[in-house]
Amino acid sequence: MARIGYIRVSTVGQHTDRQEDEMAKLGVEKVFMEKASGKNTHRPELKKLLDYIRDGDVLVVSEISRLARSTRDLLAIVDTLNQKQVGFVSLKEAIDTTSPQGRFILTIFAALSELEREGILSRQKEGIESAKSRGKHLGRPAKQFPVGWESVYMAWRQSELTPSEAARRLGLKRPTFYIMVKRWEASVPLAG
Repeated sequence: MARIGYIRVSTVGQHTDRQEDEMAKLGVEKVFMEKASGKNTHRPELKKLLDYIRDGDVLVVSEISRLARSTRDLLAIVDTLNQKQVGFVSLKEAIDTTSPQGRFILTIFAALSELEREGILSRQKEGIESAKSRGKHLGRPAKQFPVGWESVYMAWRQSELTPSEAARRLGLKRPTFYIMVKRWEASVPLAG
């Protein structure tokens, strides 16, 4: 079992001394260190750490904000650690997932995060339903039929043009041509 440390400061001008001292006191064997904003989850040293860390290791940080700035990011990282059978220790918050209490605290974080996600989805659904009830059209407006649509459509329908030729004459891509054919045929009854 190895203790692996992760140290992060937000700017080049900030110092890592305090975090380095904490890692040394705990006997951390290897430290990954970077100067980058916590808002960005695509941090090179964090990625190297997650690739390096192995089953049975323990990731140590001085405080949760050094690892992640949002609960969602933290839970995603901790989930990756759990899949690798890696423990997690945050000194400031006294979280240690190698203990039952630490796992309990993370379970509470996960439940709060799930509640937040469900609340966002619920409000989004209510907003969509409200807009629809007032007759608002949601989504991208339908593309207008280009000039000459009907004659090109009829030529295509009578096999005088291939779909690619018809799309090219109308200035459309072939998939868009097919979408517009469906729309046209749904709105205009075909002669038997």
